[in-house]
Amino acid sequence: MSAKEHETPDEEKRMPFLDHLEELRWRLIKSIAAVMVMAMVSYMFSEQILNILTHPYAKFSRPLIFLAPTEGFMIRIKLALFGGLIFALPVIFYQFWKFVAPGLYPHEKKYVPTIIVISTFNFLVGAAFAYFIIVPFGLRFLIGFETPDLQASIRIKDYLSFITNLMLAFGVVFELPILAFFLTRIGIITPEFMKKYRRYAIVIVFVLAAVLTPPDVFSQIALAIPLVLLYEISIWVSKAAKRKRDEAKSAEEEESVRTPPPPPPPPPAPSGGGQPPEAPKGTPPEAPAMTPEMEPDEAETEAEETDDFYPEESETTGLGDDEEDEELYPPD
Repeated sequence: MSAKEHETPDEEKRMPFLDHLEELRWRLIKSIAAVMVMAMVSYMFSEQILNILTHPYAKFSRPLIFLAPTEGFMIRIKLALFGGLIFALPVIFYQFWKFVAPGLYPHEKKYVPTIIVISTFNFLVGAAFAYFIIVPFGLRFLIGFETPDLQASIRIKDYLSFITNLMLAFGVVFELPILAFFLTRIGIITPEFMKKYRRYAIVIVFVLAAVLTPPDVFSQIALAIPLVLLYEISIWVSKAAKRKRDEAKSAEEEESVRTPPPPPPPPPAPSGGGQPPEAPKGTPPEAPAMTPEMEPDEAETEAEETDDFYPEESETTGLGDDEEDEELYPPD
């Protein structure tokens, strides 16, 4: 693998905190706009969506009622929003992963389209699991408490809240393996961490099930049991993600060992426009060396100039020379 593929996110362009908030704001605006557009499309098919959602209850041959004059219209609006959310899931996941992408490694960003498809698929599988298995079983169990003196007359508003909350909750819960894979790849959690805190996770699962589902014990248990199973699956997914992360890290270390270090930078150029520093005054010039490019006459001329700088001692002093003494002090 090349060094570019193992470039850390910190080596990429860093964004200030306010820029992150601005990026998040635009991602949310785009996601909400996609939901609104798909909701307007879904409103035209609200009758078909209502028939689909009420199909599990139709087996009991009981009518659904509404008690307020505006309740029928508001039900159509809620169905349109629910359909817009389901149909806009690819756009929502795309905006989410585009916001997260700057924190990923370059070789991990190429998996973002695949993760978007898998995330959408997992959500739809969770919603389908709730629609085909949990909702029919739950209705059969809850309506089974009916007696001759206690007849069920269910409002359409309550029924749709029951089924849509379950479908959305199971859709979110089925994203747990994807979340575990992502958090393991970026180093936030490990399989050992998930095993160590399994008992605390089970408690959180039941609390989360109580928050996400309608206020009845059956819905909480129906959501908590699959969530516990998905937690165990997420541990295996985390193991696979950790193994891949360790393999990528070892490959990166081997690549850094095989790659020679870069050469040292060249020494800085001397100041003063690249000219050598001037010699201090009074310093004798060095005798030039004989080079092939120099002519003999030029070398002799430079040598004579050098000799002129060092006058002979006999020319300046003559105290030890008898002949020069006679010239300076002639006899009487």
